[in-house]
Amino acid sequence: MSNTMSRRLHRSLIVFPALALAVTVGCVSSSGAAPSPEAKKTTTTLKKKRVVATTIAKGATGTNPTALSVLATITVQNEYKTGYSRSYFKHWIDANGNGCNTREEVLIAESRSSAQVDAYGCKVIEGDWFSPYDNVAHTNPSELDIDHMVPLKEAWDSGAWNWTAAQRQSFANDLSDARSLIAVTAGQNRSKSDKDPSNWIPPQKPYTCTYLSEWVAIKARWKLSMDQSEFGRIKNLLTASCASVTVAPWGKAQTSSSTSGLTVTTIPAVASATTLAPVATPVVTTVLSETLPKVSPGAWCAPKGARGTSSGRTYVCATTKADGSPYEDGRARWRQG
Repeated sequence: MSNTMSRRLHRSLIVFPALALAVTVGCVSSSGAAPSPEAKKTTTTLKKKRVVATTIAKGATGTNPTALSVLATITVQNEYKTGYSRSYFKHWIDANGNGCNTREEVLIAESRSSAQVDAYGCKVIEGDWFSPYDNVAHTNPSELDIDHMVPLKEAWDSGAWNWTAAQRQSFANDLSDARSLIAVTAGQNRSKSDKDPSNWIPPQKPYTCTYLSEWVAIKARWKLSMDQSEFGRIKNLLTASCASVTVAPWGKAQTSSSTSGLTVTTIPAVASATTLAPVATPVVTTVLSETLPKVSPGAWCAPKGARGTSSGRTYVCATTKADGSPYEDGRARWRQG
């Protein structure tokens, strides 16, 4: 296994079908400008875990389902190829109101070192990214695009035409599953365009199994269909080289103050061949045990009331200091709880 795949595997959370991913909250950006005197090093409070495909050990039980078995649940039907407009999928947005849009969130979360961010505009200046499509490392954010693993037009053709505007916005800005959005070399994203795996696969062959498993996971989660050529090509590639590759679960990205920790979700059912229903939000059914994310003491944070840990101590996201006095700028920060 390559160092790159090891790093991506280390960042994965693999619990299926019931366990969802607990991810923290943070802030990102999309500029390639040179650092200004005001720029400073900071860390994000949203750690977007990159989920990668894994293989089933011989004789193992209780493992995640294979990509092939998830593929078998997906509806196969002709695409709806009329009426698409990119404007129907509003992005990039600041979903949690922390001043950082979705592109910024992904850039900070996927930087392998602490991203350098302008303190006054959540503007990423420099970081350390790796594009798995072409095996290229980057430090300048202007060289990167944020790729929708399943392109917006492909989603439209596969069922999103029947969604509400809110559902399309959620899909286009989905930070709840690390597979949905990925920072890659801009040229690779533009080469891919709106193609499905029947006519585009990343040039890095060792990444093929991960790419296919993530494509299948997103299609299943959002109840999107596949046309016959897409389904057939994916099935052939998985069968030939990736039969034991599994699909990890999906879950909510943010941790609320009342339900922080690991949660159990219900995996959405796949739509039937005759009814392609809009996607439903996974249902949180119970809280198992508290698993707090690592945070940077004193850094800005959201949402208010969230909890984290650093050096074995518990921190809370608050607009007031430990003595009850408010922070001068009125913004929430991580302080000991």
